[in-house]
Amino acid sequence: MWEVTVSVERRTKAPRLPPRWFIRAAWAVHRGVYRSSGGRIGLWRPKRKGWGALRLTTTGRRTGRRRSVIIGYFEDGPNLVSLAMNGWGEGEPAWWLNLQAHPDATVELADGRRPVRARAATGEERSRLWARWRGIDANLDAFAALRPGETAVVVLAPGPGTPNGADGVDGADGMDGMDGRDGADAAGS
Repeated sequence: MWEVTVSVERRTKAPRLPPRWFIRAAWAVHRGVYRSSGGRIGLWRPKRKGWGALRLTTTGRRTGRRRSVIIGYFEDGPNLVSLAMNGWGEGEPAWWLNLQAHPDATVELADGRRPVRARAATGEERSRLWARWRGIDANLDAFAALRPGETAVVVLAPGPGTPNGADGVDGADGMDGMDGRDGADAAGS
């Protein structure tokens, strides 16, 4: 009897990103909606098998000024998890560079504000969290391949002044610096 083996190779197109100007315009519109609504619109909790939006306020690595940006996240126990993807463009996002210099920050969620301490996930934890993001976005690996280096998986753990963290962060926050940049360029260099 003859045995036939058929191999089906599935080819997928590389995902296409909109032009950089469009991505930046979408960010500006999102920030504008957030500002004009007084913070009532623009942040949301993660949906089942989805992501949410939070407002992260960091300390600028060069200026020391408070800088805020709206980013996507999901929850992993008490931690909030994001990707330092810079819209899948080159360079690290300024907010991640700021957190590397000053890991204590504040997040504003749809249901309140809290201090956090940032760190990059590594090893098995990074693999596990990346797999969770892949469950949210099936094109994650293809988008990440568009970047010249590895995309950091950022863990925002409960920070000082929270039940799971240590004491001593002031939660002050301002509306200025909403672009998340600490410097003149989008990559924050």
